[in-house]
Amino acid sequence: MNFSLIRYYIKNKKGETLEENWKEIIRKILKKIEHPETAKTLFELGVIKDITIKNRKVSLTLNLPLKEVPIKNFLIETIKRALKKEAPDIIIEINLKEMGPEEKLKFIKMAREGWGGQE
Repeated sequence: MNFSLIRYYIKNKKGETLEENWKEIIRKILKKIEHPETAKTLFELGVIKDITIKNRKVSLTLNLPLKEVPIKNFLIETIKRALKKEAPDIIIEINLKEMGPEEKLKFIKMAREGWGGQE
């Protein structure tokens, strides 16, 4: 497939070809990725931010509660694997950022809800 084009062609379950905006497909893929320790997605937790797509390059920010969180590499590989599965020819750039105090509090609250912990 030619990912230098803005459009991406996929087939639905009936085998019919559908034309969708490639950017929307990338966002849909990313919105399905769950945090391994909670029942929440990385989007819900505010971990995936600043998605930009230009030609074949997808850039995003991994917004972590701590920059050196133990599952950092796992999250990076999970994101890359999910994107490459649907679009093997894309180039992926993942930037790391540490959450600000308010983002951390929101993340912790949502994560606790996801794993059933107490506040």
